[in-house]
Amino acid sequence: MNRVLLAVRGMERPEQVEKVSNAIKNLEGVQGVQPADTGQLEVEYDPHQLTVMDLIRVVREQGFLAGML
Repeated sequence: MNRVLLAVRGMERPEQVEKVSNAIKNLEGVQGVQPADTGQLEVEYDPHQLTVMDLIRVVREQGFLAGML
C-alpha cells in the first residue's frame, strides 16, 4: 500500500470533505481516506490498482482542484 497527501482547493466545509472522501473511498484499491490539514486528504491506496492521477481525477469529478503534496 502507498500513501499520498492530496491538496484539495476549495474543500473547507465538513460536507465538502465528506463528499470528496466518500468518492475516493468508493474506488477499488483505496484502503482509507483521512482528513489531514484543512484542504488536505491522506489516502492509502494500492498502487497496482490505482495511480495518483486516478485519485486526482475523482476529486476533480466532485468539482474541486487537487494536486499531490
